[in-house]
Amino acid sequence: MPPESTSRTGRTGIADSPEDPVRRLRAAGCVFAEDEVRLLAEAATSAAELEAMIERRIAGLPLEHILGWAEFCGLRIGVATGVFVPRRRTEFLVRQAELLLRASDGGPSDGGRRAAVDLCCGSGAVGAALAARLAGIELHASDLDPNAVRCAKRNLEPAGGRVHEGDLFDPLPPGLRGRIRVLVANAPYVPTAAIGTMPPEARTHEPRMSLDGGPDGLDIQRRVIAGATEWLAPGGHVLIETSRGQARQTIGLMRQAGLTARLASDPELDATVAIGTVAIGTVAMGTAATGAAAMGRRG
Repeated sequence: MPPESTSRTGRTGIADSPEDPVRRLRAAGCVFAEDEVRLLAEAATSAAELEAMIERRIAGLPLEHILGWAEFCGLRIGVATGVFVPRRRTEFLVRQAELLLRASDGGPSDGGRRAAVDLCCGSGAVGAALAARLAGIELHASDLDPNAVRCAKRNLEPAGGRVHEGDLFDPLPPGLRGRIRVLVANAPYVPTAAIGTMPPEARTHEPRMSLDGGPDGLDIQRRVIAGATEWLAPGGHVLIETSRGQARQTIGLMRQAGLTARLASDPELDATVAIGTVAIGTVAMGTAATGAAAMGRRG
């Protein structure tokens, strides 16, 4: 969440924590009401605009959609209405991917550049954070949602990233096949039956496709893992954000695909990442069989 508020006044001339807006947001369930009012007051150009923003927040619209940005890995990531808002726990996925990319050298076929891909990229937050931390990577991202793709392009193209619209690997340039060093995926992993228990601002204002992972929450993870084996370079890694309850299943799927697999976690962030690696000098299951399996799951 935003840092602790300081005693400043926004462009509206309204103090950081005017009692009435804070009280109203707190009554609506906003835990960080003071900080939210401060950010809204700084963004508003008039008292009337601030009031409209507060009403939208009380109605349940995510703060990030109202502001037009989300704080992520020290960056302001542009987000648009109807686009998945990056969560703080996903910063752990970025850190794990960064460590692996730093340890990976681009091969001759890469021209010395390390290829990184962000699937189910949403706003492009993960890719933007990697681009800010690592110079000289070849960054690609893909998403099925046209709104997310437009948002990701605004966040990634200035950093040299390329964003593709389509289903997982389908829109990626064929030249990436077999040379991706790090593949990250914050794929939807909420079981369908659990969607109704999520906070209203998520289930009402974020796209269902960015949340719903199918009956057991692992449908998209299965497809990512199945496709990863033919797109990763030897020694390449696929990193998937998952939950503590699903982690062993995610690891099992990676091992079934012929990947070596391990878990990384950060209890403070409640973050869990499954990491699968293609052994150097081996092929993780036949690409034809993998592709057929992936196609079969789409049907």
